[in-house]
Amino acid sequence: MAIAIYFNPASMNAAQYDEIIRRLDAAGMGKPAGRLHHACFGSADKLQVFDIWESQQDFDKFGATLMPIIQQVGVDTGQPVVEPVHSVIPG
Repeated sequence: MAIAIYFNPASMNAAQYDEIIRRLDAAGMGKPAGRLHHACFGSADKLQVFDIWESQQDFDKFGATLMPIIQQVGVDTGQPVVEPVHSVIPG
């Protein structure tokens, strides 16, 4: 079952987000299996992230690489909201 994950960190700026993406790319996880959509949005000093994943298991595998990187960069993700996806309408 597909899941939606919403991260609303207390603070994550554009430089931190870009560094996380750079490190994920370097670790070979820039385009992880199972991630269907990724969006980063908000003001440059208060970014948020919304992903859709094919399954919780796919996200958990990615999270094993993601979470240490997030901690190293100094971002506190808080508690993400995880919900089952009912529908995705492209376009």
